[in-house]
Amino acid sequence: MVSVNRMTIIGNLGSEPEMRFTPSGRPVTSFRVATNWRYTTPEGERKEETEWFNVVCWSKLAEQCNQFLSKGRLVYIEGRLRMRTWEGQDGQTRARNEIVADRVKFLDRQSTIPASEKGEDSDVGEFAPEDIPF
Repeated sequence: MVSVNRMTIIGNLGSEPEMRFTPSGRPVTSFRVATNWRYTTPEGERKEETEWFNVVCWSKLAEQCNQFLSKGRLVYIEGRLRMRTWEGQDGQTRARNEIVADRVKFLDRQSTIPASEKGEDSDVGEFAPEDIPF
């Protein structure tokens, strides 16, 4: 049986990226992204709702996100949804849904990445409207 676990979001960073390293030295960067949904109720009232997503990047992508992203930046994220569980200091089991990103695109024009650092295979950089997969 075939299965798919794919998340795609476009939103603004709600926090500065935080980079850490695993005991083996592998970089991991995490940050939060907010997406907005605007709609009009049947009564004609305009409303807006915000959803928050926790995003995790690994290895070279983690280093690039830590270096070039900042709070408020508009980003396109692709990855898989993962539920992570752990035991807190109080002994309670905690759980968190997060997107493990394998592609991050900077959508706003604030990017100052030198062309030599973008590389041909890098998923970090400018994003054109025709690149949106829907």
